[in-house]
Amino acid sequence: MKRAVPSPTKRKPAADVDWTKTPYPNLIRYKPSGNYFGRVRVDGKLIRRSLETHVLSVAKLKLSDFLQDHRRLAINKGQSVKGEVIIEMFRKEIEDDHNNKPRTKLYKQEVLIALKKTWPQLYSTDIAKISQRDCNEWAARYGKDYSPTRYNGALGIVRRIFEIAVEHGYRVDNPARFVDRRRVRPKELHLPSQAQFQEMAKHIETSGAGQAKDCANLFRFLAFSGLRIDEARHVVWNDVDFEKGLLHVRITKNGKDRWIPLNTSLRQLLEQMRAERVKRITHHDLRHLFATRCIEAGVDIPTVSRWLGHQDGGALCMKTYGHLRDEHSQREALKVTF
Repeated sequence: MKRAVPSPTKRKPAADVDWTKTPYPNLIRYKPSGNYFGRVRVDGKLIRRSLETHVLSVAKLKLSDFLQDHRRLAINKGQSVKGEVIIEMFRKEIEDDHNNKPRTKLYKQEVLIALKKTWPQLYSTDIAKISQRDCNEWAARYGKDYSPTRYNGALGIVRRIFEIAVEHGYRVDNPARFVDRRRVRPKELHLPSQAQFQEMAKHIETSGAGQAKDCANLFRFLAFSGLRIDEARHVVWNDVDFEKGLLHVRITKNGKDRWIPLNTSLRQLLEQMRAERVKRITHHDLRHLFATRCIEAGVDIPTVSRWLGHQDGGALCMKTYGHLRDEHSQREALKVTF
C-alpha cells in the first residue's frame, strides 16, 4: 500500500513576503537589503527599480525622477509644454476665482514676479522635466531672501502650478509636494514706552519735511486705532461718528466691515485733525474764483464769459454767477443819493 505523500506547503510569492509598503504612493522597501524601490505600472506592466538608498528622505527625492522617467510619456498624449504655459493657466485661475479678494490676487501676482526672478527655469523649461531636486534648490534660494511666511505662501503657489500640470496630463506627479514648509516663529516685539512713543511722534512732526504734520498724525492714528495700514488709508471723515463715539472701518482684510470705539486719545486726535484741516479746493474751484472776483470788481458778465472761453454770449455765466451780479448791483445802488 502506497503511503500518501503530503503536498508541499505553498509559500507566498516573494513580492508579498519580501516587500513592505510605505505611506508614500509608488514607494516600497525590499526587506532583505533594506533598500527602497520605486514601483509603477505602465500599460499594464509592473516596473520596479532600486532607488539605491535605505534612507527614506533620500528615497522620496529620487522617487520623483523615477516616476517621470516611466510614466510621463504614457500619460501625456499631447505635446510637452513649458512652465510659462502652466503659469498662465494659474494666472487665469486667479482672475476667474471670485473668492479671491483684490489683495489676494495682488499677492499671488507678486509671488509670480518673484518666482520669475528667482527661478526663471520654471518658466522656460518643459514642465515635465522639472525634478524635486530643482524644487529644493529653488526653495533654498527663495528662503534666503524671504520670510518664512512669504516662503510658505510661495511654496503653496508652486505646488498649485504643478497640480495644474498634473490635472492636464503634462506631469504624473507633483515634485514640490515633498518640499518642506518653514516654521513661522512668532515675531519678537520691541515696543516703545509711552514716553518714547510721544518722543517719536514729536520727532516726526518737527522733522521739517513737507508733510511732517500729516505723517505724525498717521503715526498716532495707527497706534490709537489699531488699524492695518490698508484699512487706515480708506478711512474718510464720514466714517467717524463723534456723537456715538465710533469709527467705521469699511475696507478690511477679510472683507467684513467693523466699528471700533473712539478711545480718548483717538477722539482727541481726530477732533484736532478736523479743526486744523484745510477745506479741499479743486482746479475748477479756482476757475470759479477768478470769475467771481472779476464780477465783484465790476466786469460785466459778457466780458467775463469771453475771458473764460465760453461761446454762448454769457448765458452760462448768467446762470452761474447771476446772483453775484445782482448783489453787486445792490451794493452799487447804495452809492446813489438824491
